[in-house]
Amino acid sequence: QMNFFDAELLKNGETYSVKLYDKVFPISEEKQAKLREHGAAAGAVTLGVRPEHIMLCAPDAAESVAATVDVSEMMGSSIHLHVNTSGKDVVLVISTVDLPEDHRFGFRFGENVNFTFGSNVIHVFDKESGKALT
Repeated sequence: QMNFFDAELLKNGETYSVKLYDKVFPISEEKQAKLREHGAAAGAVTLGVRPEHIMLCAPDAAESVAATVDVSEMMGSSIHLHVNTSGKDVVLVISTVDLPEDHRFGFRFGENVNFTFGSNVIHVFDKESGKALT
């Protein structure tokens, strides 16, 4: 399952990035090459990120999205977090290995968290047709 977001593809010369809410996320060179290959224009797109590719981060990180925990499910070596950001449900799969001690057994309902994702794990889709651009 993939998380889908309404986003904006930005283009500065031959360089692409994607704006989600008020944050601008870089796009890996491999993904940029695919966008250029498809002749992608700046504008509204659908951004896709798989739950296992989303990471928790500090609130002051440059590409940090604020969210609130709705459900925390302990699944053994990972925690499945269902969070809400700007009225949207987002699922994160977080490894318990890297979590601080106070979160090894989950998160509390209503707890504030921040997440981000790498430039190489995003998927960009045409807003109208749903066609993959990366």
